[in-house]
Amino acid sequence: MTYQEAIDWLYELRLLGSKLGLENPCKLAARAGNPHQSLKIIHVAGTNGKGSVCAMLESIYRAAGYKTGLFTSPHLVSFRERIQVNRKLIAEPEVVRLTECMQALLRQFPAEQPPTFFEVITVMALEHFARAQCDIVLLETGLGGRLDATNIVIPIATVITPIALDHQQYLGETLAQIAIEKAGILKQGILALSAQQLLEARTVLEQTGPITFVDAEYPTALAGKHQRQNAALAAATVEALQNALPVKIDSIEIGLAKVHWPGRAQMFERDGRKLLLDAVHNPASAEALRGVLGELNSGQRPTLLLGVLADKNWEEMVAILAPLAGRIICVPVSSERTLPPDELANACRQQNDCEVIAVDSLEDGLNAAVKDDFVLITGSIYLLGEAMKLLELAGAVEERDLNEWEMSQP
Repeated sequence: MTYQEAIDWLYELRLLGSKLGLENPCKLAARAGNPHQSLKIIHVAGTNGKGSVCAMLESIYRAAGYKTGLFTSPHLVSFRERIQVNRKLIAEPEVVRLTECMQALLRQFPAEQPPTFFEVITVMALEHFARAQCDIVLLETGLGGRLDATNIVIPIATVITPIALDHQQYLGETLAQIAIEKAGILKQGILALSAQQLLEARTVLEQTGPITFVDAEYPTALAGKHQRQNAALAAATVEALQNALPVKIDSIEIGLAKVHWPGRAQMFERDGRKLLLDAVHNPASAEALRGVLGELNSGQRPTLLLGVLADKNWEEMVAILAPLAGRIICVPVSSERTLPPDELANACRQQNDCEVIAVDSLEDGLNAAVKDDFVLITGSIYLLGEAMKLLELAGAVEERDLNEWEMSQP
């Protein structure tokens, strides 16, 4: 099997859809030898910031000399981003080996009820981390928490990042219902920490058992108040785990000062112009981005290059972001779920009387903004991955389609 053949097989799994439930991932992990049982794991759920908190925790523990495993989703460009040891992407031959192993195990499942793409790659990741003998694994949930495939593990700590309305069609229409799903990773007798939460969500978390809420900020390389709050949550988690994994205070400081998490308030210069890349997938993350722009305090309204998914709460995101722009360029996202740029442009015109145009591709959008001094590229994380490729901030692989999924019937 070649690496491309492995990716093609994973793509076929993705086409089967996704479903929530622990029966299949438990069976698959058991048939793989339950690799997670040999690992120390910090399990992270939440709506916003869970990937950032995982990246921060990873950076801290690596700075302290531990061997780290990092499992996150979705990926920006390459599938291999999802599974990393000491921030090195899983090697292509290892993807092939694990895929062949998973193919053999899946033959033991009924044809009408095979494990899903996310269930398979969760077990692949745990197997990879176990073989690498990682000292600590940072495990991000995929969707929700209670019935997410990652919830087969018994971690040494559980962490809940800010909870907001998102994925309501799967997790519930209210903040309390969504919080119940996120709180599903909390387990009796396991250390639990949470970011500050809105009252509905906080009440749900408090009812699950003892949990520590972190209301602080900690300096970090990632921009924005929300990232400083994420950093404080990561630091508090490390401090609470000192008996299990001792870490000196300077390792916390170094780790947070050096953390790298692409596509999240990522600023760089190109030909004398400023470009800011930030993934926004719900109103809460749009508010966080507005805070980042406020902290920049440049007095300069950016050209907003925007692309969103139709199944997100894009109307509220537009209401938050469009008024900040000096010019708006609406683009499609490389996804079956993209909102047409013309429809997005019409909504932007209701919020700002600046120039608003719709173009047929992100590449056209970047060309239209090529002379603008400050360009903010935001919206779907899928758009950010495409932008990174076009701007040559990432390799030339084309594996973003593996992020696409639909919920299958139970």
